[in-house]
Amino acid sequence: LIISPSRTQHFTSVSLSLSCEDQSNSDRWRVRRYTESWGLQDCSSSLWGSQTGSTCTISSIIASDTGVYWCQSESGEKYHPVNITVHFFVILESPVHPVTEGDTLTLRCLNQHSTPPNLRADFYKDGSLIQNQTTEMIISNVSKSHEGFYYCKHPERGESPKSWISVRGVSNECCCKLSHSESQISVLHTLSSVLAVCPYLIVTVVLIFKCCRMRVSC
Repeated sequence: LIISPSRTQHFTSVSLSLSCEDQSNSDRWRVRRYTESWGLQDCSSSLWGSQTGSTCTISSIIASDTGVYWCQSESGEKYHPVNITVHFFVILESPVHPVTEGDTLTLRCLNQHSTPPNLRADFYKDGSLIQNQTTEMIISNVSKSHEGFYYCKHPERGESPKSWISVRGVSNECCCKLSHSESQISVLHTLSSVLAVCPYLIVTVVLIFKCCRMRVSC
């Protein structure tokens, strides 16, 4: 699910676009949601949004649009559920999808009525202050220990809702490919070593053979 603007928290009264990523037959995919206010709904068959192809557009979101959104195929398969929160005044800008271990995570505190929108605020994780009075928080080399609920707080403008940041491990496929490449390098290294030694072995064998013949003749 591709969300534009690309974040999980959004201000009220702005436009929001949700698209189901590639699918060769995009018209067969639909955006669905579940909210506490409205229950289970399709974008294409309700008043809250309009769907064209695989893209759902909400022209002006409101607080009751807060909920879980996902892509669903004609056969009923669900893909990429995302929690979306709609809030007044202050929001936390965070990634839509899980962050991969080793990547960099950047969080910002935004205000609906500021230009530019970035606030100098305090950042919290699981209720504990982790960085204060800064316009953005950057965590390099992310690990599983960085998973948790994050939010930001400004002394005058207020605080944002909480967002769960999820961290996923490096793909096993990448590891397998790396391991396969390393094994290939190891084999090539061994072969090159053997080929380098071969001439010396041949010369040594020839000399030993000649010496033996000389002794026999003597």
